[in-house]
Amino acid sequence: MSLSSTPASERMHIGFFGKRNAGKSSVMNAVTGQDLAIVSAQKGTTTDPVYKTMELLPLGPVMMMDTPGLDDEGSLGSLRVKKAYQVLNKTDIALLVMDCACGPSKEDQELFAGIRRKNIPCLLVFNKEDLLDDLPEDVRKEKKREMEDCFREAGAAEPSFVWISAGKKTGIEALKEHMAHLLDQENSEKNQRRIVGDVIHPGDFVVLVVPIDKAAPKGRLILPQQQTIRDILETGAAAVVVRDLEYQETLEKLGRKPDLVITDSQVFERVSKETPKDVLLTSFSILFARYKGILFPAVRGARALETLQDGDRVLLCEGCTHHRQCGDIGTVKLPAWIRAYTGKDLEFCFTSGTEFPGELGGYRLVVHCGGCMLNEREMNYRLNCAQDQNVPMTNYGTLIAYMQGILERSIRLFGKMDE
Repeated sequence: MSLSSTPASERMHIGFFGKRNAGKSSVMNAVTGQDLAIVSAQKGTTTDPVYKTMELLPLGPVMMMDTPGLDDEGSLGSLRVKKAYQVLNKTDIALLVMDCACGPSKEDQELFAGIRRKNIPCLLVFNKEDLLDDLPEDVRKEKKREMEDCFREAGAAEPSFVWISAGKKTGIEALKEHMAHLLDQENSEKNQRRIVGDVIHPGDFVVLVVPIDKAAPKGRLILPQQQTIRDILETGAAAVVVRDLEYQETLEKLGRKPDLVITDSQVFERVSKETPKDVLLTSFSILFARYKGILFPAVRGARALETLQDGDRVLLCEGCTHHRQCGDIGTVKLPAWIRAYTGKDLEFCFTSGTEFPGELGGYRLVVHCGGCMLNEREMNYRLNCAQDQNVPMTNYGTLIAYMQGILERSIRLFGKMDE
């Protein structure tokens, strides 16, 4: 992946939801102008979420997500519905697609209520509008008003309604304009966040300590490193990238102290010892905890390590599904470090990718990766799950810094933390 391409986690995620045969896949294909999703008259054609990253004018870089029908039946159908609701946790903009011939259903209204609870911007898309063309104008207007009224609540903000026909390709441009408006609102807030650019200055000198990660494809850096380098360069600062093996020698040759050192968490302790005490130091994982909005809770969660007892269960979560290497940090190194630090006989459980348990009551601590492959909404959903169930949650880098006694130093560049 090049530094110029937009990672999936940084793209606005647009989800298409609705009942079977409402035309979700047809609407997505019409919006994109491509046959991204299979379309069929048979109910339940979309059996698993379909993801597609693309550049879509005038929306920019997006992740399009088609989902199974909300009214799917049977034991397998209920699993598909569950998958559709899981997609909602990472959705920045939701399109609830309904069939004009059927009108809004109980499932549609329940999902809309859930979308509002999660504060997700939403468009209510009434598809197959052409089916109403043969009705007298006054009857057609009344039917539209009745369908829209199903989503109007006293005191609630006015929902956004769009009437289209994916089959006839009518109303699609208006739909895209509505989507662009919502995306502009979402992006204006998103673009204010920086990984590190808001705590450094033009002309600063930043050293990044990057061990060669066996899990990364040959010839590439892992995503957090790429994104951090890009953010430093956009600030007008200088980035010097070095392996941990050459770090100390590089410091001696530079001729001046760096303004900031950023290191991989796995060599945090060693780099801390080799970095002058008056030089700011942090890790990629801590930067991304802050970038995803979970740093303050992660610091509190790390301190919960002191409360663990024999037999307690600890959940370690990866946001991606990379191939596990020998000595993997999530499944091997962290459990060993936690056992050594606490001196307790603990039970460790593991999840990866999209699998994140909604029920966390059986765990005493959740330890998450940096979340570079997850968007901010998904990370906050996971944090909220833990907080709602009073389970402390931290992340890899924050916990490692805490166990090595360098957490306070690692967050010093952010100033006083209001916890």
